[in-house]
Amino acid sequence: MDIKNYSDLNGLEIDTLREIGSIGTGNAATALSQMLGKEVRITLPEVRIMGYNEAIDWIGGPETITAGVLTQLGGEINGIMLSVQQLDFINLVLTDMLGNPVKEFNQLQEMQISTLVEVGNIMISTFINALSGLADISISLTVPAFAVDMQGAILTVPMAAYGGQSDYIMTIGGNFICEGKQVPCRILLSPDIRSLNFLLRKLGVMDE
Repeated sequence: MDIKNYSDLNGLEIDTLREIGSIGTGNAATALSQMLGKEVRITLPEVRIMGYNEAIDWIGGPETITAGVLTQLGGEINGIMLSVQQLDFINLVLTDMLGNPVKEFNQLQEMQISTLVEVGNIMISTFINALSGLADISISLTVPAFAVDMQGAILTVPMAAYGGQSDYIMTIGGNFICEGKQVPCRILLSPDIRSLNFLLRKLGVMDE
């Protein structure tokens, strides 16, 4: 039976999405490790189905300034994927790839932003490639967009796109571990309800 809302997901379906989150973020950590040229691991990721306001609080609060790399999903799955880049993550990338970290988001220059977009895009692409392989489906990605804003404002994009279909969003969180330091990793995956039903059928946890 089709679900009409994320809140309709049963235990098996949520566990399956957790497994996707674990595999996807593991692959993203491997991609980041290759980009930085050093070992990067990720703690066991936590996958939750949350209301938008709860998700904003979980990431750090609505007024916390952060950066986001956003891309739209197409093909057999429609939706949005957002990689949230907090300042610790940004400086991990900028220090190793460019040698010039920043103290504030407003210090980011064009080359630094380009690097962060590329890193976010590769991590998202790696995650989506893992999902595509697991479910044997084709997913395309739009050119990523980059924004620096309060987290509440950044999350208005998926809310505006899919808030009419569901009050919930899939959130994936863990910590990258690089040279003994933990850096937060937050990803939001929001397929539309039709796509979520299709995905769960392809993964064999929902009846035709």
